[in-house]
Amino acid sequence: MQANLYALGAIALWASLASLGVSLTHVPPFLLTGIALLIGSVPAWPLVLRDPSQWRIPLRTLALGVYGLFAYHFLLFIALRHAPAVEANLVNYLWPLFIVVLAPVLLPGVALRWPHVLAAVLGFGGAAIAITGGRSLSGALAWGYLPALAAAFIWASYSLLTRRVPAFPTTAIGLFGLVSGLLSLLCHVLLEPGVTLQARDAVLLTVLGLGPLGGAFYLWDKALKLGDARHIGILSYATPLASTALLVLVSGQRFHASLALSTAMILSAAVLGMRAK
Repeated sequence: MQANLYALGAIALWASLASLGVSLTHVPPFLLTGIALLIGSVPAWPLVLRDPSQWRIPLRTLALGVYGLFAYHFLLFIALRHAPAVEANLVNYLWPLFIVVLAPVLLPGVALRWPHVLAAVLGFGGAAIAITGGRSLSGALAWGYLPALAAAFIWASYSLLTRRVPAFPTTAIGLFGLVSGLLSLLCHVLLEPGVTLQARDAVLLTVLGLGPLGGAFYLWDKALKLGDARHIGILSYATPLASTALLVLVSGQRFHASLALSTAMILSAAVLGMRAK
């Protein structure tokens, strides 16, 4: 139960990512990601100053953290630039499904049973309806779907592989964010035009960094350390649902019947997956 609460906390923070992103669309994506990840690393600083050994982790563990935080966002932003945003985002939300089906491949002693498969497919269907609003996807095939698929795989494999490296404190997530943020800023300098940020941008970036691109990572790490990766992956289908619902509230649009259907599907998937042994 404690692991599920940590996971739901991360999901709640990630739900605000799209709404905050809408308010910061004028900020180049690598600049946005870099600043937010650097801010997200700040909560770990006091603990590290008190005990620097918490950031003394093997190089391969740091490489895994950068792989998860930097490579995931890099590929996701590339996908959103080269494929329709809704469809690319939908492909990106294959990562909960990947967590469920890859768990027995990457984690020893974990078995995948039919209830998990059924729950994963049901949850993905609900996530798809939540994102698309029940509309059919466009038939155009853009190459940007490939980095979206790769991003989904990276986040799922990163989440699972944190259980395969030597144990590290959750405060090490701050080091992952610090290094990933610096790499993102380097990408901004090399690939994006310079911009001038306003005071409102600074406030929103701070919220973004302390929330979906910061605090959520610490909560997610605690959940993965304490819980069953298959159950957590199924719970993660609530992310696109919550994100879509929040966008509807912020934008003032109407709730559609498809949102109610997706809610029922995702809740059913979570219950089915949690009851499976």
